[in-house]
Amino acid sequence: MRYLHTMIRASDLEKTLSFFVDHLGLVEVRRYDSEQGRFTLVFLAAPGDAKDAESKQSPLVEITYNWDPESYEGGRNFGHLAYRVDDIYATCQRLMDGGVTINRPPRDGRMAFVKSPDGISIELLQDGAALAIQEPWASMENIGNW
Repeated sequence: MRYLHTMIRASDLEKTLSFFVDHLGLVEVRRYDSEQGRFTLVFLAAPGDAKDAESKQSPLVEITYNWDPESYEGGRNFGHLAYRVDDIYATCQRLMDGGVTINRPPRDGRMAFVKSPDGISIELLQDGAALAIQEPWASMENIGNW
């Protein structure tokens, strides 16, 4: 397992980037805009981690900016912790066997979400290409939110 990133939501992308980049000194290492999803993701690294972050070897801060205004009350501006795993299905099965609820099953063979006992969302991402779609995962419904 590898720690990937911590995601926070921004209500004003320019102000948020000004804080993290101009004031705090983080470095933008990549950006992704989704017209269909109507969001922008900006990944930031500490200056000493920027080179490793470009090769996906260092943890990042993911700034998520949703183009349509949203209210981020109750801590919803903090998104999730993310970990890369060797086998998304085996990891989710181990968690389920331990009594952990899979909030967003890995239907796509690539991504799942669970929550800590305190309600912190944890994203699990398959290392490399998505695994072949398998049951029972493909048919599992979401439980709650993440």
